[in-house]
Amino acid sequence: MACLQPVSVLAVQLWQIFPYTKLAPIQLKAAEPGHENRCVTLLVSNVLTPNRNAQGLITQILEHQPDIVLTLETDDWWGEKLQSALAEGWPEIVSVPQDNLYGMHLFSRLELQGLEVKRLIQDDIPSIHGWIILKSGERIRLHALHPRPPSPQESDTSLWRDAELLLVGKEIREHAGPSLLIGDLNDVAWSRTTKLFTRVSGMLDPRRGRGMFSTFHAGHRLLRWPLDHIFVTEHFTLGQMQRLKEFGSDHFPILATLCYHPSRSDENDTPRPDAEDKADVKETIHTAKTAAS
Repeated sequence: MACLQPVSVLAVQLWQIFPYTKLAPIQLKAAEPGHENRCVTLLVSNVLTPNRNAQGLITQILEHQPDIVLTLETDDWWGEKLQSALAEGWPEIVSVPQDNLYGMHLFSRLELQGLEVKRLIQDDIPSIHGWIILKSGERIRLHALHPRPPSPQESDTSLWRDAELLLVGKEIREHAGPSLLIGDLNDVAWSRTTKLFTRVSGMLDPRRGRGMFSTFHAGHRLLRWPLDHIFVTEHFTLGQMQRLKEFGSDHFPILATLCYHPSRSDENDTPRPDAEDKADVKETIHTAKTAAS
């Protein structure tokens, strides 16, 4: 009986990971050619604040020419390096430099509207929210997050991360329009919290059926997890997705092209919350806000 326990644990883990293999059905449908003016390419990168190889990331940004660049863990030094290199090509800039590993910078070659830097749960954890104007003139909602993880150095509970993610997920569901959520969520795609988030928000994961695209830890070849995420509502299809090269950070950058195609929404199997999910979300958010006040 004791011998069966490790086998059972392995089976459960494989079952959790299976949707993120190429053997599973894809969740987000592939884009069709010919709609480039309705597409947006996003690059997300946690730079690791002490890492000073800014050129290693800048070179990849210039090579791939994404429409939106989100960098995380960026302090004043990183902000100066990135703005010096990118401001001309990506003139729309949101700069939130911080020395606590939660700074963030957003660069865009597309027009941005209604941008807000919010501190949803804790005052030292920023997030960016606003609208992207596609080349077609259509507007889509953008949320950029980097919640605090549960770890000995950061927090002995996942409450702060869970509450921030679920609070934004609830807002996305209530908005009901096209939305993108990007960032280092400090959680794997198959965790209880992330799966609850997808049900509450109704968002889809472009990795499902295509691979894990593990971004952390860049220095550990045999032990890597998908911590950097790009989630989309049912209004989108996927053009392409790839993990980029290591540049000194403990995270790899991730790149994806999403195409706004609402007429194909019914092709996607949109997750939906049940009554228990809604109760869990309400309780988690309330508990976090009470603890933070």
